[in-house]
Amino acid sequence: MSAQGRKQNGWIWKVRVSGILRAFIVAVLVLLQFLFILYLSVWLRETTVYYYTLVTIASYFVIISLVNDSRSVSYKVSWISIVLLLPVSGHVMYVLWGRTSSEGKISAEIRRRISYGYDFCTYAEETMQRFEQQYRNQSRIAKYLQSKHFPLYKNNQLRYYGMGEDAFEAIFEDLRQAKRYIFLNFYIVAEGRLWERTHEILKKKVADGVEVRFLYDDFGSMFRTSKYFPDHLAEEGIQVRIFNPIHKYTSQLYMNYRSHQKLVVIDGEVAYTGGINLADEYANLITRFGTWKDSAVRVRGEAAWGFAVCFLQMWDASEPKAAFSKYEAYRPSAIFAENDCFCQVFADGPAIRDNSVENVYHQMANTAHKLLYIATPYLIIDEKLRDALCFAARSGIDVRIITPGIPDKKMVKILTNYNYGSLLQSGVRIYEYTPGFLHSKIIMNEKSAVVGTINMDYRSFYLHYEDAVMVSAPDFLDAVRADFEETFAKSLEITYQQWKKRPLSWKIVQPLLNLGATLM
Repeated sequence: MSAQGRKQNGWIWKVRVSGILRAFIVAVLVLLQFLFILYLSVWLRETTVYYYTLVTIASYFVIISLVNDSRSVSYKVSWISIVLLLPVSGHVMYVLWGRTSSEGKISAEIRRRISYGYDFCTYAEETMQRFEQQYRNQSRIAKYLQSKHFPLYKNNQLRYYGMGEDAFEAIFEDLRQAKRYIFLNFYIVAEGRLWERTHEILKKKVADGVEVRFLYDDFGSMFRTSKYFPDHLAEEGIQVRIFNPIHKYTSQLYMNYRSHQKLVVIDGEVAYTGGINLADEYANLITRFGTWKDSAVRVRGEAAWGFAVCFLQMWDASEPKAAFSKYEAYRPSAIFAENDCFCQVFADGPAIRDNSVENVYHQMANTAHKLLYIATPYLIIDEKLRDALCFAARSGIDVRIITPGIPDKKMVKILTNYNYGSLLQSGVRIYEYTPGFLHSKIIMNEKSAVVGTINMDYRSFYLHYEDAVMVSAPDFLDAVRADFEETFAKSLEITYQQWKKRPLSWKIVQPLLNLGATLM
């Protein structure tokens, strides 16, 4: 190995050690809390009558809380089962992880700062009227999202990317053209070749007087960046914020709520979102789990402002004591060509608890007339969404789902497979992407497509801050559908008979894993 290679390996090792050390410290703090809970359980055995009385009372409160919760029935049943199986620690886990996180000072402040950004959204009734004339069935989703402070925009030019490496090449080119500002928000940032290219461009733009704001999630990046990574960026003139540092809220375990968003905004005129993170595997510069397939969308037009608002909301939410961003200073100055390419940028998160992303997925299934195509790395769904997919398939709609052939998480893969059964029985066609790991997050019917960061699991629907864009434009839909067709051809279709012959060990463990599906 060359001296440069040994040096790089040594640097990567130091980065990992730094992340592992931070994770270890937090894990110890969490473990101490659970050891105390277990000790409490043993201690209470000496006063059995009082213990069971307290547990019974606590169980009543948990059940009442869950019955009146707005979340899905399967989510509630899962938590009730956990509480019954783990009489003490289960109750504490529910208080820390299972309750609606809109309670508490942390979420209240995040909600306040996100809500502040809604005042800067741009609405046009004429745009909604034109959309309704052309897409009557989809207008119910558009109106729902607008009621949740997510405007509908027209006058956009779109480009779809079916592989991460293609998206990043386009991102680099647009970053070089930035004149006023650059916003970046990623769940995972990993120091490597992709980061080096990004970093060089950002430093150059800072030197040119361009404002650069860089936001990333702490948990997603802690094993992939060095200890002083944000400090070095700040010294270079790049404004940096870290969402929800994991060591900050260990007493509340608020660290469970992560920002899973991926956003790039340039001058309020161009924006990107999708499944891509700022790490080498997303551009297939390194091999992890075979060929890494991801998707992204480039938007140039009025909808880019929706992405800018989304970024500034999360930027402000990351520093609750800092002054609010001056939104008006970042409005685009360009005038975009008139067209009927409709886009609607939307987001959701545990502090908001509107369930916007989950509701959009339900409605995409309910409004489909001909086809419903889904790409997702994880398929862990509740009975409401499962029934919507089954109903669509039984109604003669071509419903197809693609999941990874090579998983990144073995247990999640086994649980994803468990969800195949009832879907296959109802006529849903399921494919596994054989070249490797599919990380795309897309749902489309014949009139609209949603591309973003949303996985079809409980974490995306309840625990993560997510973003996406709903697009209604024939050319864009043709590009997305063509990518689906190409991916189907590279995938293995799973039949119901094949699914029934899955390994016996899977059949045994799957119902047990399903019990904790809400925590995966």
